[in-house]
Amino acid sequence: MPNFSGNWKMKSSENFEELLKALGVNMMLRKIAVAAAAKPAVEIHQDGESFYIRTSTPVRTTEIRFRVGEEFEEQTVDGRPCKSLARWESENKMVCEQRLLKGDGPKTGWSREMTNDGELILIMTADDVVCTRVYIRE
Repeated sequence: MPNFSGNWKMKSSENFEELLKALGVNMMLRKIAVAAAAKPAVEIHQDGESFYIRTSTPVRTTEIRFRVGEEFEEQTVDGRPCKSLARWESENKMVCEQRLLKGDGPKTGWSREMTNDGELILIMTADDVVCTRVYIRE
């Protein structure tokens, strides 16, 4: 099992604004969100199957606690409450499916994968729109 623990800084990001657009975020809020999320600080604590992930930007800080294989509550990237379930897809990759608690919207989810060279790849999806963010340990 990979060790995701550590403080991470973003190395690259692709399609974040397109992801927000797919989620229905208006243009003004997208521009603010893209600027604010340009350099998120991510802190991960892992204890076996239990995870704590804190993502901080100048505009918003989110924290989630979950255990792989057990449903938990979090928010989609655009802040809507959802039920989520993370599972191991491979030895180095967990995937999480999200289900909105209220209303309709695109099918959303995320995955986190540790690469052999120590990078953390976060993939966020909204229907067929994919945002890829690569992080390195600080």
